[in-house]
Amino acid sequence: MDSTATLSAESVVDLPVADTFGLFGSGRCEAWLFDARCERVAAGSVVRMRLPIGGDDRRSGRHGVELLGRISAVRPHSRIVVEHDQPWRGRIRLAFDADGARRTRVRVRADVTASGIDWLIRRGGVALPDPAPSDALRIGLLTTKSGPGAVYASATQYLAELAVAEVEALGGVGGRRLELLVADDATDPALAAVEGARLVRAGCRAIFACTTSSSFDALRHAVRADDVLLVHSVINEGGAAHKASVVRFGERPRAQVAALARPLMRAAGGRRWFLVGQRYSWSFGAHHAAHRVLDGVGGTVVGQACVPLGTTEFAGVVERVAASGADIVMSSLVGADEVAFQRQCAAAGLRASTKALSLVMDESTWEHIGAAAAEGVVTALGYFQDDPAAGNADLLRRYRDRFGPWAPPISSLSETVYEAVLRYARAVRHDPDADAAHQGRALVAPGGSRAVIGERDLLGQHLYLAEAGPDGLRVVDEAAEVT
Repeated sequence: MDSTATLSAESVVDLPVADTFGLFGSGRCEAWLFDARCERVAAGSVVRMRLPIGGDDRRSGRHGVELLGRISAVRPHSRIVVEHDQPWRGRIRLAFDADGARRTRVRVRADVTASGIDWLIRRGGVALPDPAPSDALRIGLLTTKSGPGAVYASATQYLAELAVAEVEALGGVGGRRLELLVADDATDPALAAVEGARLVRAGCRAIFACTTSSSFDALRHAVRADDVLLVHSVINEGGAAHKASVVRFGERPRAQVAALARPLMRAAGGRRWFLVGQRYSWSFGAHHAAHRVLDGVGGTVVGQACVPLGTTEFAGVVERVAASGADIVMSSLVGADEVAFQRQCAAAGLRASTKALSLVMDESTWEHIGAAAAEGVVTALGYFQDDPAAGNADLLRRYRDRFGPWAPPISSLSETVYEAVLRYARAVRHDPDADAAHQGRALVAPGGSRAVIGERDLLGQHLYLAEAGPDGLRVVDEAAEVT
């Protein structure tokens, strides 16, 4: 963790200590501290805490700010410690002390790192100076540290840092140090464009994007005149890049649906599908792909619903699903939206009458949904922590050794960033100053093995099928992705 500042505050609550302590994570209080959401107040539980800054503004695309992390220590009715990773890495300590018979003094101490202070300053609209020029080969990571997409991007920066550290340990790239600069798109395409331009000004030769397709498209347009390689490293709807300097790795929805359509229809005993997504290119492309696949295997789409990114109330959608007579519900929702939808589907009893396919159900999203609400949901992605590929156990060990036991799980959306950075370093090591188009062609040149983590061919599309259970996402089969 980088250098930190400690902020502290305290307040008095007109309740006994036990009752005040019980408010944490219950969702029964509007005060930001007690609006935290967690399944239970116990070490290891994931937590989402909404900060009292920057409320939702749907018209501008800005969303409220949440801390995402997990509880690392608990002393009942006395202390709670939260280690968080998004939007920055830090720690919050809560102390509950009696202040008379029926009042509680609550003290809060928050560690804010230098990167956290930078994030807060940028969030406030203040431009910070770009980093000084360096002899290092700079690459950028545009990721989603805040907004609805932050749930799925939780481990992305850590995996990019791990990849850079491993490249450095092997001598860098062409004898030069590899340096990583990180930016947050806040799940907002307009901000993605601004932050992408900032990374280019800072000298980044390549930008790896773990963002929505809308943010990636905004990034691509913002830097189209610059000689910079753009790599969309996460699941996306695909489409022609038109330029050698634009590379799109990640799973494709057509292959995901093709891998799961027949097994799901057999398990459901029916062929009627309802598609739920969001109003932007990712879901539009995913639903178009699903229609094409289902037409070929005898499936029927009986309903569709697309909602704005940042939706948390799905009662109307759930009612439409129930009324449609669907046998299978396919969701292309991402991040916090997917968390809310799957929890509300489970609460409404849809699991008893439908099978569920989630295109973006990664380990971090599963954690925030909760084991009970996610149970039975299936997905198909290129990586899971339960991955049988050689080298995965060693990757997990190195990750935990570096970032600790409370860091978020590795998932397909973060692991692909790790592999993409390693692949980039190998591809350009002989000519790190080549133009972006040359680097892009080198990055996608044939090579690699599907069998070894860190060396896999990211264009050799391969999927594992997994089902959500009480202990996480369990790989149940594998299938070659349809191209």
